[in-house]
Parts: sequence; structure tokens; C-alpha cells
Amino acid sequence: QVHLVESGGGSVQAGGSLRLSCAVSGYSDTNYCMGWFRQVPGKEREGVAGIYTTNVGHHYADSAKGRFTVSLDNAKNTVYLQMNSLKPEDTAMYYCAAGAPETSCSVVTGLGLGVHYWGQGIQVTVSS
Repeated sequence: QVHLVESGGGSVQAGGSLRLSCAVSGYSDTNYCMGWFRQVPGKEREGVAGIYTTNVGHHYADSAKGRFTVSLDNAKNTVYLQMNSLKPEDTAMYYCAAGAPETSCSVVTGLGLGVHYWGQGIQVTVSS
């Protein structure tokens, strides 16, 4: 059984930083996209960033470019999202996701398609 468990969320003032972690267990495939999504009430879930488990590349939403960095520690089966220069509009529930095998990050986090597994979500609140 696959489990994705997020940690590291919380509250921060604008301009601050947070690092989210997602520990993955039970996913036996070795080549897939690990992604981060976020959602605010009343809006669709949007992809933020994704990285291949082979570490050959990543994908960022325009809103994340230059401020967020996605990384992977395969030894720990953990994916991270370092978020810097946070803005109040970054306030959302953040979700970790594992894409289908061999599905590109541009599809998983870019289009929100091909997600096989979701984490339970973790709240990030940025105050002005």
C-alpha cells in the first residue's frame, strides 16, 4: 500500500520561508513524477512543482519559479519543497502527489493529470 505523508507546514509572515517534506512508502516503481499541488477553498487544485524520481529534471508552475525549489532524497524516499519569499497568496493546503509510472511532470503537475496517489495535505498560511 502506498503512503504519502507531508510535514513542515505552518504559519509564516510574508517574505519568510518554509520547507515541506513528503515521505513516500510502498510505491515500487522507480520512474515517476513526484509533485506538489496546492488548493484554496473554492478553487481548483493547482500544480506547483514536480520532480522525477530519477532526478533528471523538474517542472515548475509560473507562480513558483524563482521562489520555490523541489528536490529529492532517494535514500530517504522523501521529496521536498523549499518555499522562499512567501506571499499571502501562497496560503493554501499543499498536497504531495505521486504520478503514474513513465508520466512526465509536465503532465502530472503541469496539467494535473496522471496522479496515482495523494498525500493528506498540509496547511501553509502566509500572513501579511
